[in-house]
Amino acid sequence: MAVSGVNNTSNSYTPIVSGTESAGDASSATLNYESFLKLLVAQMKNQDPTQPMDATQQIAQLATFSQVEQTIKTNKNLESLLQRTSLSEADAVIGRTVTSADGKTTGVVKEVKLYSDGIIAVLDTGKELVIGPGVKVK
Repeated sequence: MAVSGVNNTSNSYTPIVSGTESAGDASSATLNYESFLKLLVAQMKNQDPTQPMDATQQIAQLATFSQVEQTIKTNKNLESLLQRTSLSEADAVIGRTVTSADGKTTGVVKEVKLYSDGIIAVLDTGKELVIGPGVKVK
């Protein structure tokens, strides 16, 4: 279940943090990187010996794929950092009084539910509140 699935009309905020997105991107980039290397080898085998491939273009192509690979690794690290930050945020609101952005829902947080895309506070009143922009914590 995701935060966006909560019936909570007092707060329309839907955080988007997904740990699975970069995993798919990483496998896709690996396939593309391997495809690039196969293409490069085929290109070298079939090139005209009197007009070889420009080494500058070859290095630029390789550098581009290397940058994509590094960006994906950075995204994985950022997602891990976001998950740890979410855990800290969840712990910080337990036992505190929260009020929705519109002021209609208020209560003491007795537990939190942490999802891949955000935090839901379960209040002492039994209501659930998405912790997001505009929510007041006391």
